[in-house]
Formats: sequence, C-alpha cells, structure tokens
Amino acid sequence: MKGPLFYSKILLFGEYGIIKDSKGLSIPYNFYNGALKTDENPSQEAITSNESLSRYVSYLRDIDAELVTFDIETLASDVKAGMYFDSSIPQGYGVGSSGALVAAIYDKYAHDKITVLENLTREKLLKLKVVFSEMESFFHGKSSGLDPLNSYLSIPILINSQDNIEATGIPAQQTDGKGAVFLLDSGIIGETAPMVRIFMENMKQEGFRSMLKDQFIKHTDACVDDFLKGDVKSLFKNTKQLSKVVLNHFKPMIPHQFHELWKKGIDTNEYYLKLCGSGGGGYILGFTEDIETAKLSLKDYKLEVVYNF
Repeated sequence: MKGPLFYSKILLFGEYGIIKDSKGLSIPYNFYNGALKTDENPSQEAITSNESLSRYVSYLRDIDAELVTFDIETLASDVKAGMYFDSSIPQGYGVGSSGALVAAIYDKYAHDKITVLENLTREKLLKLKVVFSEMESFFHGKSSGLDPLNSYLSIPILINSQDNIEATGIPAQQTDGKGAVFLLDSGIIGETAPMVRIFMENMKQEGFRSMLKDQFIKHTDACVDDFLKGDVKSLFKNTKQLSKVVLNHFKPMIPHQFHELWKKGIDTNEYYLKLCGSGGGGYILGFTEDIETAKLSLKDYKLEVVYNF
C-alpha cells in the first residue's frame, strides 16, 4: 500500500509575525515529500514512525467532533497493520514534515473532507486551517495549521491576517535569472516548541512588542507585497531590513555559529538571511540578487535554490 504524495512547504515570509497578524506567504516545495505506506519488512525508521502514529490515533480520537471526524477504526487498524509515514522531508528543518503527515491523514481518513477540486472559498480555507491547527498541535504545541494546509492543497497561500487567507498565484520563475531564494543547511536540527516559548516570553515585554509591530511586521508585509507584485528591487531593500531586525531581536533563534555569516550578508549585500520556520537550526532562508556571488561567499555550506528571479 502507498498513498498519494504530500509535499514540503516553505514559509517565505511571516514566521512568528503571523502569530500576531502579520502577512505571510507560504509556497509548496516539491523537492521533499512523504506518503502513508506499509511494508512487508519495515525499517527501524518505519517502526518509529508507526509507533508515533499509534500515539497520534489516541490524540485524534479526542478531537472535537464538531470540528472534524475521522474513520478512526480504519485508521487504527491500518496503524496496527504497520502503516507509517514514508518521508524524505527532513524533520526539524522548518519545511513542514509534520504538516505533510497531517495532510496525508486528513486526506485518507477525514469524513466530509474539503477537497482541492471544489471552489475554495475563504470560509473553506479557514475551516481547513482550524482543523489542521488542531491536528498538528499534537506534534509541536501550538500550530497555525498553515503547513498542513499548504501541503494538502499544494498551492501558494497568502496570509493577510489570522482569519483572512487565500490561495494565490506567485510570479513565474525566471529560470535564467541571477536573483534567487535559497535554503542554507545549518546542519542542526531545530525544535519548534522551545523557539515558540522564547518568542512568547519576549512578547511579554513592551519593547519587543513595539519592535514586532513597527519593524518586523512592517517589513514582512512589505516583502510579501513586493514578492507578489514582482517588484524585485523593493523586495531586496525590505528583505535587508528584515534580516537586520531578525539579527538584532531574534538572536536566540539563529544558531550561534551563523551570527557572523548573517551580518556579513547585510554588510556586503551579497545575500540576506532570514529564518525559515521557527529557527533554532534546520534551514535558513536566503535571498540574493546574484546567486553565483552568494554561492562563492557561502561555499562552505550546502545551498539549495528554491526560486529564481
């Protein structure tokens, strides 16, 4: 048995800010994917995944039936028969490994599910987001539900605010363009929950809250608008400001050994780095006007281009 593939995602803009109503833009990233499957001779990874699914079944039994119901008996018996989530999506890297799993479970076992084929009104998108938020909270405390939403629909999602989201189109890639968005591998696994705790703790300080509103959210919103309009010049100006704000105010979310590299990008304008997901490790997102220069400058690191300008 092997189910349909669900892809990883990249939140280009909006990490942390969307908790406080900034804009956000999330795009599917087809380089990684996962599917539900069963094997005759499961590997150790498959067994671990199956054990985690066992715990997940108990969690799903208790989800508010007003919100969503599942064919829980079939799910339980499939898990008992050894079903696991076979995934190439790295865990703790900010590209939505748990989101893809949630999407796969919803797709296969939810009753009255909303599908990609119907007219996706704002109400339906919000309903899905709420369902996915509940489903994904099992994996890392509080979840926005955006990762599974993106993985399930496999289309770019524009977040205008917490209760205003829409499917969107993004400008076509310029395959021969020099500018690029890339992923930089930090080589460290990041944990979402501790990072979110640090953020929530910081939110108790008046100064941090003002900075979030007046700087972080302002530049994030501008970046989303620039990206969707295809205004590359303005996008890089705002991404540079965003990169500065993150370096100054989100230091705990940036692995220590990357502080200098982060600053170097801002000082030389060769690239600008920002958080990918919650930070603390995993991937770091990079923006550059000249990918060859950035590759040279970051030659000691593993780089993956995800979008060309």
